[in-house]
Amino acid sequence: MSIAVAATGSFGAGILDGLAARREIELLLTKPDKPQGRGRKRLPPPAKTVALEHGLSVEQPDRLSEFPGDARIVIVADYGVLVPEKLLADRLWLNVHPSLLPRWRGPAPVERALMEGDRETGVTIHRTTPELDAGPIAAQRRFPIGPEDDAGVVFDRATRVALELLDEVFSEPTFVPQPEVGVTYADKITAADRELDWSLPPEVNLNRIRALSPHIGARGLVEGRRLIIWRARPAPPEATFVAGGIEPLEVQREGGRRMSVEEYLRGLRK
Repeated sequence: MSIAVAATGSFGAGILDGLAARREIELLLTKPDKPQGRGRKRLPPPAKTVALEHGLSVEQPDRLSEFPGDARIVIVADYGVLVPEKLLADRLWLNVHPSLLPRWRGPAPVERALMEGDRETGVTIHRTTPELDAGPIAAQRRFPIGPEDDAGVVFDRATRVALELLDEVFSEPTFVPQPEVGVTYADKITAADRELDWSLPPEVNLNRIRALSPHIGARGLVEGRRLIIWRARPAPPEATFVAGGIEPLEVQREGGRRMSVEEYLRGLRK
């Protein structure tokens, strides 16, 4: 059975990579290449890079007005493009969402779960509907979030779980409505979400750092210098480089490169 995949970001790229090793993929739908970095060179989205590695056809419409293939099932993962209602009615669109829906509907479910200190999350496979992440559920599985897990760890775990769930539902999916209680929304990460506030309890900032690592980065003023903090821990009594009760372990000057805090401090002493 041929399927198509609609994916753009890194999570969707991981789903595509796993599916391509298991099944015939007719094509990838993804966003157009866009300028990135200081040079503003047009670069492909992560899912397109994976598709080309597997020799797959790639379609990149600015707007999805018609479906460019014949596949009857489309797996949607981290796509970020509105699918018109008329196209949703033409074939089965299955969305892979890294949360325990109806908790954390929206574009940043992993980050919001970590920011809130959730101790578990999961993956939900549901029918794509016009209402955001509200379609009936075909499969769902939960897993724990460890106290030191960051977004990278959670996304990796969610990818593995999602591929297992997709294997289970492909043959003959059945659907149950989402619960009407427990709905929360995972809004897109903004610049304000990246800011660390040392007046808050240490666990709040540690959760923010975990939520935004290793892909976005939380930032704050540490001893008068603006830093992105990628990893940190509660400050032990012997720590000498501390902000707001936490000890940074991996940092980056804005515009610089990531480094251990030991390397960063050696640079300050030169």
